[in-house]
Amino acid sequence: MKGIIKVSLISLLGFSLSAVHAQTVNVDVLSATVKDQKISNADVLLQHNGGQTLTGQTDQNGHVQIQSTTADNVDNLLIIKKEGYSTLVVKCPCNEMSYALSPVMKGLDSIRVVLTWGESPSDLDSHMVYADNHLYFNNKVGENGELDVDDTDSFGPETVTLSKKVYGQDYVYAVHDFTDSSTPNTTNLSKSNAKVFVYVGESLVRTFYVPTDKTGNLWTVFRISKTGEIEDINKFSGETIEAAAIDQKLSPLLNNTISTAQVTLSTSDIEQVKKLNLQGEKAYQDKQLDLAISLFNQAIGIDPENGKSYGNLGLVYQKAGRTAEAIWADRKAIALASGSKAATIRAGANYNIARIYEEAGQFSDALRYYQLAKAEKDNPVYSTAIERVMNK
Repeated sequence: MKGIIKVSLISLLGFSLSAVHAQTVNVDVLSATVKDQKISNADVLLQHNGGQTLTGQTDQNGHVQIQSTTADNVDNLLIIKKEGYSTLVVKCPCNEMSYALSPVMKGLDSIRVVLTWGESPSDLDSHMVYADNHLYFNNKVGENGELDVDDTDSFGPETVTLSKKVYGQDYVYAVHDFTDSSTPNTTNLSKSNAKVFVYVGESLVRTFYVPTDKTGNLWTVFRISKTGEIEDINKFSGETIEAAAIDQKLSPLLNNTISTAQVTLSTSDIEQVKKLNLQGEKAYQDKQLDLAISLFNQAIGIDPENGKSYGNLGLVYQKAGRTAEAIWADRKAIALASGSKAATIRAGANYNIARIYEEAGQFSDALRYYQLAKAEKDNPVYSTAIERVMNK
């Protein structure tokens, strides 16, 4: 359960170590699901504010070193790719950080949550709470869920995998600063550079960055609702309870009447989201599906409650054959649907989800969503589908 060994490596891309103003960016890449397993031959891209991209590849120790002529700050993106794993995209600063790659998941309702952080505090813990289950370091296996990897000496990862999200159940995920468990007014968790990556199918669908300038040792990050949508909570609190009792703190959130985080957008944010949606729609029309997915995800990163972005994303994911991700996006679009066309949007999205389940042979799930579509809007297509699935 211990951390990462740093090693010296070669420079990449022919950049001289003595280059003027050069900054060395060191990154370690590990498996999210196998303790301390280094990932070699992963392609690592450092992108400067949408401009020049520097590339490197991890060595046998999972380490890469890139020489950059720009500051290692939030204007840069780090992208890590390897066949068989979900592509990871994360905002910098990235130097001296470790990141974990998630193997592609096959289940339509599988979800993986990966936590990474900086050198301090040494021990951050993942907690996933759901009906009669509390996954954490002293209880690693639960119903359809497991704490795959636990880390106690900086950087992470800490990984929770749900093999199947059960319809009708809520789930809450939080990060506890175990190092400062007796110091409720600490700011160390807020300074930890912690990041929470949420994976569905083969895709990274959400990234949560720890809020800065906050006091507390418990960061309640998100909830998965009864219908399967990811809802931001993103709240800090100071606790003095034992790790085993954290489920008592989180359990009240297993209730859809609890309010979740609200995002305040600036005028420039709103315009940027509109721009990204338009760019994504054009990329989709040009059959550049990976680009469209990236653009719609960027829009969601700015406004996680933008229904249009989720609706667009569900369409592209389904076109790309990434069905688990399409279900996730359609569920969020259903939850956010509003206005005069809300019933039509919900009916269409439920129908699309049902078709995916039917094609996968999950007929009880398909029937549920066909019935939900019909409840929103009476359509003979939905009635025919219900009859067809009931006869299977």
